[in-house]
Amino acid sequence: MGLLKKPFTGLALGALLWGLAPTAWAIDWTVCPGWDQPAGESIEQHPYEIFFSPHTHHWTPSEDHRQVIAVSVSRILPKERFCGFSLFSNSFGQPSAYAYTGWYWPRPIESMPKVYASVSAGIMYGYVGRFKNKVPLNVGGFSPVVIPAMGYRLNPRLALEVQVLGTAALMFGATWRY
Repeated sequence: MGLLKKPFTGLALGALLWGLAPTAWAIDWTVCPGWDQPAGESIEQHPYEIFFSPHTHHWTPSEDHRQVIAVSVSRILPKERFCGFSLFSNSFGQPSAYAYTGWYWPRPIESMPKVYASVSAGIMYGYVGRFKNKVPLNVGGFSPVVIPAMGYRLNPRLALEVQVLGTAALMFGATWRY
């Protein structure tokens, strides 16, 4: 029975993926669609955003942890999308980088118009040597990353933001649109 189960599961998964293929072909898989287009009327004058984080709170502190400093630059794209690049010192003091794309929701809670949410996904480089097992799926220092965030817009250009770094930490920072 065990021999039949694996091929049957593989065939079922293959059939499911084949059934979803037309949907996948219809999706625009461009990583940064609209890079050369205006971001939208409300932010057309300020299509870039800088994020700076001076503090990260780790759920489980360690003597190995160092202060995490992060700076990123994002391009705001049409249809509530963004793409960007971040440079940071990771939790163990190693220079690291993160290239990402993402989506944002300007008003996820109608009664709180200054609150926004976002999620970015991309590839991170860092966590090498003895710290290579501190992030999942690390291959040669490269790892996939998904970062959800919530923010509070103080004015059209300035916001405070909290990013959830998986089961490891919360990153606190501010964004500035220019």
